Amino acid sequence: MRLKNYHYLSFLMILFCQFLFAQEKTISGVVSDELGPLPGANVLIKGTTNGVQADFDGKYSIKVKQGETLVFSFIGMVEQQKVVGASTVINVKLTASSVNLSEVVVEGYRNSTRPKSNVAIATVSAANIESRPNASFIQTLQSQVAGLNIQTGSGQPGSGSTVIIRGAGSINGNIEPLYLIDGVPQNGDNFRSINPNEIQSVSVLKDGGATAIYGNRGSNGVIVVTTKKGSYDSEISFDYFSTTGFTELQGNDYNLMNSRQILALEKSRGVGRGNTLTDSQIAAYPINTNWNKEFFRTGVTQSHTLNISSGGKNLASFTSFGFTDQDGILLNTDLKRFNFRNNLNGKSSNGKFKYSTSLTLNWSKRNQATSIGTGGVNQNFVLGANNSVPYISPSEYTGSVALDQLYASDGTLVLTPLFLLDKINTFENTIDETKAIASINGSYQLTKDIEFTSSLGLDYTQSNVITFQDPVSFNSLVFQEDDEEFVGFESRSTARTMLINYNNKLTYSKTFKDKHNVEVSLFTEYFKGHADSFGYTQNGLDPKVSLPGAGVGYIIDNVDNDYYVPTVTSSKSIAGLFSYFGFVDYDYNSKYGFSASVRRDASYRFNTSNRWGTFWSLSGRWNIDKETFMQNTAFDALKLRASIGTNGNQDILGTGFFGAENSSRTLYDAVTGYANQNSYGIVQLGNDDLKWETVRQANVGIDFSLNNSRFNGSVDVYEKKTIDLYQSVDISAINAITTINANSGSLRNRGVELNLSYDLFRNVEQDFKFTLKFNGSYNKNEILDLPQANRLNWDGESLTANAEGNLLSEFYLIKYAGVNPQNGNMLFYGADGLLTENPDPATDRRFTGKSALPVYQGGFGFDLDYKGFFVSSLFSFVKDIWRFDYDYSGLVNPTNIGVFNLSTDIQNAWTPTNRNTYMPSLDASNFAIDDFSDRFLKDASYLRLRFLSIGYNFKKKVLEKTFLKGVRVFAQGENLVTWSKWRGWDAESNRAADQYQYPTPRIYTLGLEIKF
Repeated sequence: MRLKNYHYLSFLMILFCQFLFAQEKTISGVVSDELGPLPGANVLIKGTTNGVQADFDGKYSIKVKQGETLVFSFIGMVEQQKVVGASTVINVKLTASSVNLSEVVVEGYRNSTRPKSNVAIATVSAANIESRPNASFIQTLQSQVAGLNIQTGSGQPGSGSTVIIRGAGSINGNIEPLYLIDGVPQNGDNFRSINPNEIQSVSVLKDGGATAIYGNRGSNGVIVVTTKKGSYDSEISFDYFSTTGFTELQGNDYNLMNSRQILALEKSRGVGRGNTLTDSQIAAYPINTNWNKEFFRTGVTQSHTLNISSGGKNLASFTSFGFTDQDGILLNTDLKRFNFRNNLNGKSSNGKFKYSTSLTLNWSKRNQATSIGTGGVNQNFVLGANNSVPYISPSEYTGSVALDQLYASDGTLVLTPLFLLDKINTFENTIDETKAIASINGSYQLTKDIEFTSSLGLDYTQSNVITFQDPVSFNSLVFQEDDEEFVGFESRSTARTMLINYNNKLTYSKTFKDKHNVEVSLFTEYFKGHADSFGYTQNGLDPKVSLPGAGVGYIIDNVDNDYYVPTVTSSKSIAGLFSYFGFVDYDYNSKYGFSASVRRDASYRFNTSNRWGTFWSLSGRWNIDKETFMQNTAFDALKLRASIGTNGNQDILGTGFFGAENSSRTLYDAVTGYANQNSYGIVQLGNDDLKWETVRQANVGIDFSLNNSRFNGSVDVYEKKTIDLYQSVDISAINAITTINANSGSLRNRGVELNLSYDLFRNVEQDFKFTLKFNGSYNKNEILDLPQANRLNWDGESLTANAEGNLLSEFYLIKYAGVNPQNGNMLFYGADGLLTENPDPATDRRFTGKSALPVYQGGFGFDLDYKGFFVSSLFSFVKDIWRFDYDYSGLVNPTNIGVFNLSTDIQNAWTPTNRNTYMPSLDASNFAIDDFSDRFLKDASYLRLRFLSIGYNFKKKVLEKTFLKGVRVFAQGENLVTWSKWRGWDAESNRAADQYQYPTPRIYTLGLEIKF
């Protein structure tokens, strides 16, 4: 009986086991994206911790029961879920996610993931940077990050930009962020030598929780640049980028007169060449020169980059070679750049020791226009393009000597365009720059929970400037003294900067009971900077042998005069900082998080009593989506976060690492003393209490993702307050000095930021994705306190001033009221609100409530992908921003008749028969008030099609029989269309007043990317 039962039981067990094994099967397949396999893609059984990773070819294999769900994910991709059915093969194609909540977030001294990050950080990936035709990648970030205000004040190749995060935080000090490239701090926006195609990502750290750990260098935010690196266990791969394009001038709406119009106006006023011609001669005048076409051109730009990456088991490398050649739209301006980069990552066999090195060598050379933004009629090409009369022909220029003789007989500035044509032929200004950035990083896992990391970063920059004015040039001849035989000059200067940053970190990281995660880090950091420069100017060159940069033809000084004595300059500066700081982060079950940091900084700028500063931050988050009550809702992620922190701004003059090094010291120099005798006296009264400006910032934000990461976004509200502003404070004049530098005053920025993206269509099977994206910000600043007794900070001449309760650098002008219909004079409002023709610039100015800093700004656009075809667009907008238009004011100034061209608007000037007009009489008696009134204060708000790209990604199956892994072809444009009330060449500027600036160009490019 027992034997019978035993066989019966065995039979049942075999059936049961067969049933179990019948339910479990091996599923295999390939995980890919639109370009091919995704090595390292994660395949996880939903609701468990069981999973595998795809191999180098994107292949995976996993045991799973029928009816269970497989979750496929990869960083930067939209997660997909597949239910296991009868089939044993499941292939999945992932698509890029607009906002992936599991991506790595670079917080500066540490990395986190988006769900576990407590702070406000925006990340721009390589896909949104590479292949863009801007010389500086900073310009590429425009309108891609909420709260990041980038104003490009010049279209000159290699020029910098003004970058402000969450409003200007200082009156006299630095307002731009700290830049880090692979952990190496940079001295301002000097990125003309950096190749954008080497960049992996750019992280913008905005709130106090993220920036406080940078102490007295992070008060204006931090921009962290991470360059590309190789991957372990990967074959050698090549990625080649090539773009070729054209740059052209954006137009203006000044409505310049043609030759017949300006000649007729001159004749009616009895001045200029028009006064020498008859009406019939004017009507038939044959010359009508467009000076824009004479000084501006269509520039050619090209860029080539070859990236090489490979990796073995313990060593990976990335190498890049780059070349860029960009013509400026203004004649004699261009930029050439050569780049080399090598990044290495290595590790020991047991994985305890890891190291990385990064080295980039860059050389650039640019021909740069001088005197841009000035009224130099013989120097500024932009002035010549905008204001030159059209009835003069370029053929009237026949050489420097003839022009000098013509000017001697004519004596008027009507010859301005000829002066500038001569400068094009006889003047050079070249700048070459060598830049090397190197870093080495090593870490060792001392125990399972403790790791030590040490890093060293070096940044070396050397620039050489050669400025040459031919001895046989109009500008040399026109200023030649009677007894001066040789003229012309050559200036040469060299400047070198070396920045060293050394950091040590000890990190303890441990998980307790699978829910409590603790990370504690302690740091020391040492920074040292060295800068020196040398330059000379040789006046007097021999025209027979002089040559730019050759150092020949210099005339030796003689006993007769001092015309040929060289002018020599030299400087040397040293900067230093030392810091120790700590950071702690706690996470509970990926649901709640808390972080805190404290940092002590010592700066070389201040006396020992105020050398050290303490800065701190607190931040926290609540991942609401992890709560049980959020189950079965539309939210994939919902996170509430808050932070508060303090930073210092030790760059109190805004001049970089080396400025204001002696501001706390009393300085003496040679002065004129009693009875005009040479003496020594105080030229700067020191202030022992001088210290850094302090910024305290509070932030509350919400991050969310809905409908399988289809709709993503974030909202942030912040307040940033700066105290102890660096300003001049009135003191007794007992020492013949009336002010002293001190910390006094405060200002505040308040704002809101919004980021949204929505996949309007997302169909993986049909290769179709259409994503809408938007970011916008509102920021309003207010000056809270000023040290002056009358609470008005104005130098008596500027267009702007500061006062308590007002905007920072608010326009301070006389209010323009229009034209007096009785006599054609201009009317203004006095301080008492009454109309007057003769206001007092000293007493009738008023704050306008307008500023050159925008209140609203942002960007929006879409990304479309369909079966390999793609279209990407980016619009940028700026609202509530004002600038003074000096260019237009010169074109409607009747005193320029007979000398310069004018706008046709002046034809609507007041006359006894045209009394109802906005344009005053040409004989108005009060034009001198124009420079003090808001008549030419114009709305510079704009909407711009910043970027548009159209192209095609060749499918993997098309290339599978070739050596190619990917091919992308595209056409793109920058600054294509601008809608604005601003009438000048470019609504975008970083200046409160525009005067003959280098316009930013419109750029068209064709591009090719090949992976093999």
